[in-house]
Amino acid sequence: MEKPFHIFELTQELVENILSREYDPHFHDFEELIIATSGGLEHFIDYKLEFVQAPIACYISMGKMHKIIPSNDLRGWVINFKSEFIPDSKLSFYSNFFTSTNIPLSSNSCLNRFTTLCEIIFSENNQEQVDYTSIHHLVNALIAMIDAERKRNLPVENSAKGSQVNSFNNFLKILELNYHHNEGVSFYADKMNMSERNLNIICQNNFHKSVTEIIETRKLIEAKRMLLYSDKTVSEIGYQLGYNEKSYFTRVFHAKMEITPSRFREMTRAIIS
Repeated sequence: MEKPFHIFELTQELVENILSREYDPHFHDFEELIIATSGGLEHFIDYKLEFVQAPIACYISMGKMHKIIPSNDLRGWVINFKSEFIPDSKLSFYSNFFTSTNIPLSSNSCLNRFTTLCEIIFSENNQEQVDYTSIHHLVNALIAMIDAERKRNLPVENSAKGSQVNSFNNFLKILELNYHHNEGVSFYADKMNMSERNLNIICQNNFHKSVTEIIETRKLIEAKRMLLYSDKTVSEIGYQLGYNEKSYFTRVFHAKMEITPSRFREMTRAIIS
């Protein structure tokens, strides 16, 4: 991707073109945001298959292997951008802790706003002299709207949503500093001055995962990065992530990925090459 930004509409013609071609899972050197307004898709990401149904926003961060198979009626928008074009976005932050970031878009009025904003961004990008500053602000607004929609969908009372979102983000920040240590739920609950039960409730409400699942996913994402982009041995990577034994690290990795760390490295490097 040469330009810092690109947007295209998922039309019937484009979907038929995608379905007519055969292509393998691949890696991006850019971030990707899919706004599906109707239809659905099969999404193969980091060796896991998930089924996504519109209306929904799907974020795929740079460096994750993926492939999509759209349904015939999939419609919407796809936005690609270099990570430095929209640095430090909420979706980028969340992608460190979750294999995929899928956020349902609930109401018709919400969907209309997203569609209108995508149309404006598309129009701006097709100007003879593209103003990337304007596009930067518009895409930032789109990402902010997606995160706002996520917050609205939390299964808690409005009065408690702000507090839960702040607590959840604080937990992720603490986790980012400590995930490479062998620390469990009690460590993070103590850091946040709350019970393990309350921390688990907050994590389930915000992203439908337990504290343990989020910790393990953060370790797993870092393990995959290191397997792909470093020459450290499997033992060294496991030890750096708080696993004292190679066999235990391999067992945890295989349980989540259904593939050993060594095999993951072999297969993904073959795809890149």
